[in-house]
Amino acid sequence: MLLNLLFLFAGLFAQSDTVVKSDTVLKEKPLVYRFNIRREIGPAIWRQTKQAFEEAKNMQADYFVINMNTYGGAVVQADSIRTSILNSNLPVYVLIDNNAASAGALISIACDKIYMRKGASIGAATVVNQTGQAMPDKYQSYMRSIMRATAETHGMDTLITKNDTIYRWKRDPKIAEAMVDQRLAVKGIIDTGKVITFTPKEAMKYGYCDGMAENIPEMMKAEGVEDYNLAEYRATGLEKTIGFLVNPIFQGILIMIIIGGIYFELQTPGVGFPILASFTAAIIYFAPLYLEGLAANYEIIIFVIGIILLALEIFVIPGFGIAGVLGVIGILTGLTMAMVDNYGFRFEANHLEMILRATGVVLISTFLSIVLSIRLSKKLLENKNWAFALHAEETLEDGFVGVDASVSSVVGSNGVVLTDLRPSGKLMIENEMYDAISIHADFIKKGSKVKVIKYEAGQVYVEIV
Repeated sequence: MLLNLLFLFAGLFAQSDTVVKSDTVLKEKPLVYRFNIRREIGPAIWRQTKQAFEEAKNMQADYFVINMNTYGGAVVQADSIRTSILNSNLPVYVLIDNNAASAGALISIACDKIYMRKGASIGAATVVNQTGQAMPDKYQSYMRSIMRATAETHGMDTLITKNDTIYRWKRDPKIAEAMVDQRLAVKGIIDTGKVITFTPKEAMKYGYCDGMAENIPEMMKAEGVEDYNLAEYRATGLEKTIGFLVNPIFQGILIMIIIGGIYFELQTPGVGFPILASFTAAIIYFAPLYLEGLAANYEIIIFVIGIILLALEIFVIPGFGIAGVLGVIGILTGLTMAMVDNYGFRFEANHLEMILRATGVVLISTFLSIVLSIRLSKKLLENKNWAFALHAEETLEDGFVGVDASVSSVVGSNGVVLTDLRPSGKLMIENEMYDAISIHADFIKKGSKVKVIKYEAGQVYVEIV
């Protein structure tokens, strides 16, 4: 149920504001469409890139310009962006404001033209983990191959010198590989032991920059386009909302509400509001993570199974046993793993630090939630204004007794023993079941006919007829 509602919520949420807002532009002049990449490459940037290309297509833009400043990010999303650029019918230019490192270098190399501001750099595409250490060679091998393939897509220039015809790569694939692997040497550029990172002038010298420009007008002027209209991608309400919801602090608050709601429901089953708050917080927690590509189906299913097991423990199975423990483990596991990327080639996902960080957020939030819930529940139970807490006093002076006095009316009645009396058990009298004790402490076999001799302290005392 939760899983279906989550997917429905995510679908409605995703469709509610996916149209990118931009100014209406008359098609009297060439249209330049600008898209900024100024953060870590990840699911959000990939999703925005798709939206930007779609809008540029709908607006019949003539140029697609990426304003780049990033230290890198996820190779999976970078590769998807690279593919979109290579398959685009629009000429795609990139203006590197400051940094185009790692995944940013891959995206830049895919563009038709690369321009750089003074002081900018491109390269350093070695695959690293969260601590900055290089990953094993199988990761480097993959990154080398896509960097090489991307450079090769731009083809070769044909140079005719006297009677010689020379074919030279527009962007040398060996240089692209050497941006990844420090073991590679490129004659005249770099020796082994270092990866390539170019300054603007170095990049221009070796074909990895088409010119220097401080802004888009300068870049377009260098391309011979001076009179044009400019449209720019604007983040939708959905993107801004997702950015807020996946903030670790807000996620911690949601986890506290989820755990707190479950705790209150354990303390006061059937109230309804705590579990509703927990249910709502769970949807708000998982939906943006699902849209971001972090929460996978199986992680949500683990969480839902945990909720089901805990519900069985609360409402069906007496006490707190294996089902309850497994339920708590399932809930905490689902919450934790939803914060960790699930891509098979997402390098950080295999790094222990990422899982430990997510585990820390969940455990700390859970601890704070339980502590605050205990304090809050105590205050609420002491507050007479809350209807779900019982504050009325029933005293003996007012005629109240601690047991149901109406049971005394069965004294003298006959009944049938439902369970063996050893010497206590169950008794049936006229389709009503009572707790019974053998008055002489004798063993009375199930099915025996007995007579109620007396009633005392909520118990009926019987003897065989």
